[in-house]
Amino acid sequence: MVSSLSGLKVLDLSRFIAGPHCAMLLGDLGADVIKIERTRAGDDTRSLGPYIEGESIYFMMFNRNKRSLTLNFRNPEAQNLLRRLVLEADVLVENFRPGTMEKMGCGWEDLRRINPKLIMARLSGFGQNNSLSENPCFDGIAQAITGIMDLTGDPSGSPMMAGTFLVDYATALHATIGILAALNFRNKTGEGQVVDVSLIGGATSMLMTAIPEFLVNGRRMTRAGNRDRYAAPANTFRCKDDVWVHMVAGNDAHFPRFVRMIGRPELLQDPRFCTLELRMKNVAEIEAIAAEWAATHDSEEVLAALREAEIPSAKIRTIADVATDPYMREAGHIVDVVHPKAGTVPMQGPPVGMSTTPSTIRRPPPMLGEHSKEVLHDWLSMTDDDVERLKNATII
Repeated sequence: MVSSLSGLKVLDLSRFIAGPHCAMLLGDLGADVIKIERTRAGDDTRSLGPYIEGESIYFMMFNRNKRSLTLNFRNPEAQNLLRRLVLEADVLVENFRPGTMEKMGCGWEDLRRINPKLIMARLSGFGQNNSLSENPCFDGIAQAITGIMDLTGDPSGSPMMAGTFLVDYATALHATIGILAALNFRNKTGEGQVVDVSLIGGATSMLMTAIPEFLVNGRRMTRAGNRDRYAAPANTFRCKDDVWVHMVAGNDAHFPRFVRMIGRPELLQDPRFCTLELRMKNVAEIEAIAAEWAATHDSEEVLAALREAEIPSAKIRTIADVATDPYMREAGHIVDVVHPKAGTVPMQGPPVGMSTTPSTIRRPPPMLGEHSKEVLHDWLSMTDDDVERLKNATII
């Protein structure tokens, strides 16, 4: 089966989430992704739980569709080997602290001389060339610095992290988009370039209206719990059977249907609620009416009524609910991947659907160094004796 990125060669030198997820997305789209890892230890996430048969599930979630090659980065010959691989590569993904690649003689200026067509995606905390570039950064730090934590949680509670590493995921998506854009430019000009993305940039891109609201209007956006910031009623409500339901019934298309559904059509003429602007000014009052209605009905009745009225709504589900929902497998959001040691591992499916060149899972997450010999043979035409010498010299 031909994939969108068939024939594209990618070197993945990254660790943790953002870089590996970016490279995995390229792999899902058909690229030949070589994950280059430290000898002995490999990607840091290989040592993070939870585990299946001693193998890190954390690592598996970001590293399918890759082959693993180990390199002793401290060895000058290993650095030379990396440069030889760069000569064959289309894309290199790295998320070392800025300056690390340069210290190995593998910075952008070094690598572009070897391969002018190379696209080098550099993921970092703060970006490559500014006063904070060398500062360490993780997802939670980016959420704190950019105010995402201050936007998350109950208004009367403390700042809170999001329930997943959303900044890492967003940064991975931005890097992938940048790589695809750079490939398009290279197809026209033959010229490679650097794609520079940061966790801070990824986080800031998700701040909605917060920046201009403060700098222009002087209004500080902060925690709103589950309340929608731009429509009312739109929140999470507890039903009679103690099940929580989230609904969005606040815009001018949904609100008339909502009030008729709950038997309160007079609210359309109520001076507190007759426009979206007024509902936002009186959000507590309109939410109290919605909460009272939900509290007198079981959740299935509430959801059935909302569906009938074509009002967006959903039960607040647990991960157990999600993992066992037949729809998730029907739609390809959960798939089974057979791992060489851990056996069958259910994981998230490729998120991008393509009608002619579909995303595919061709390889399970690799064991450390599993493909060193294969990669060196395929990319550099090395013999078995060449590879054995490199092993004996602890280069790979």
